[in-house]
Amino acid sequence: MEHEIWAGKNIRFMEKAKPKTRQIQKKRSTGRSRPQKRLSSGEWFERLVAVQGRLRAPNGCPWDREQTHDSLRTYLIEEAYEVVEALESKDDAKFAEELGDLLLQIVFHSQIAREEGRFEIADVIREIHDKMVRRHPHVFGNVTAKSSADVLKNWEQIKAEERQSAKATEGVSGKADDKEPSLLDGVSQGMPATLEGFQLTRRAARVGFDWENAAGILEKIEEEAAELQGALASAKREEKEEELGDLLFAVVNLARFLQIDPEIALKKANHKFSRRFKEMEKLARGQGYEFKKLPREKMEALWIGVKSAEKSAARALPGGANAKR
Repeated sequence: MEHEIWAGKNIRFMEKAKPKTRQIQKKRSTGRSRPQKRLSSGEWFERLVAVQGRLRAPNGCPWDREQTHDSLRTYLIEEAYEVVEALESKDDAKFAEELGDLLLQIVFHSQIAREEGRFEIADVIREIHDKMVRRHPHVFGNVTAKSSADVLKNWEQIKAEERQSAKATEGVSGKADDKEPSLLDGVSQGMPATLEGFQLTRRAARVGFDWENAAGILEKIEEEAAELQGALASAKREEKEEELGDLLFAVVNLARFLQIDPEIALKKANHKFSRRFKEMEKLARGQGYEFKKLPREKMEALWIGVKSAEKSAARALPGGANAKR
């Protein structure tokens, strides 16, 4: 096989499957009675790489052959979100499936890059392998890290050194730019805005540019809300957008201070709204009404009823006496 780098003797991610993996495979049994040879993780990965190579080859799959790095961007983001959703569902079979879908995106992009003569999957694995060893000198070297804070501090220092080294290399090759180095270098602008804000404020906080407590950030949120209120009288959309952005950034900063991922928190709020809205529609149908034709006052009454019912149910559960009121 052309992907000999993945031969079992060279790379084996997991020699033995965990019992949970066997349960997942059992759930997905096709009913065939013939026992199959148990393959290692490395062998399965080798097969996956070969499958994607075949799909992209002449006489392969027309859809796969048409794809580019750009056309796959949406799928990469969607698969990452579906992994998070599966994780939260506590369904191990679904979680494993979605992780596989995300892994396929990495293999897919690597295959396209290989065809273009840029890099291949072996380079991807080698890069992350070397990076993990390099950024954990307290495990693979002689550096001491007594706490997670020490680990993160060392991590950022190593990243900064890597960026400086990369810029020096670019300078030799004539690719360097004239930008001054910044502690915020490396924060991707391609990620969702909430995560970008989370990373920016976290980088700043690690060098001491942070609030003393959450109360200070809450005051900042109130200040930004007041400025937005003032901008509402303006006819300029740009001014409203700027003030709203400042308010959202302050909220993201509060999430970071509270050690809460703002993207996940908002996702949960989205799910809660969706659940309650669908319950309102169900109640309306049960009363013989079409929800979208109800007056606003009736919609509000249904919303309040759904919220009250949820909270009552939560308080009825063990340990639910302190449910949010």
